[in-house]
Amino acid sequence: MTSASTPQGLARFNDLEESAALAALHEVCASTAWARRLLAGRPYPTAGDLYAAADAATSTLTAADLDEAMAGHPPIGGSRPGDPASAREQSGMASASDRLKAEMLELNLAYQEKFGHVFLICATGRTGEQMRDAARERLDNTPERERETVRTELGRINRIRLARLVEADRQPRPL
Repeated sequence: MTSASTPQGLARFNDLEESAALAALHEVCASTAWARRLLAGRPYPTAGDLYAAADAATSTLTAADLDEAMAGHPPIGGSRPGDPASAREQSGMASASDRLKAEMLELNLAYQEKFGHVFLICATGRTGEQMRDAARERLDNTPERERETVRTELGRINRIRLARLVEADRQPRPL
């Protein structure tokens, strides 16, 4: 149980049955190790405690865990049908020109060819041009440097999605 001072959305998350909480965490991040680590830390007295646990869990993900997490993300400009979280997060590409979308597709393919995984960026609040520029710049990274950049971006995405999960005044469903 959680205290009366715990925000309503966080209290609801803390009180979810284990399977429901695990499912909600998997909507935030596709890494099973990450979700299980956060699940094991419940109940969280504050959202800050949850975010700190999420950051710690992200920092300890293995290469395989990061691969699993990235597999849960569509390419920039290619949000999955029925995935409101990625559509909302990638809204900067929704109004992009056809030329920019085509350029982003080419960059996504070049990135995947070089690094073997999807180009992951915290797209929330970024324009299509900013995402394109980041993809261009990150293609120059070494695989090791890019892996750490991906970890940082994943942490940002996870925090935004967790905030949506625990700060909501409704049941934690669509992220």
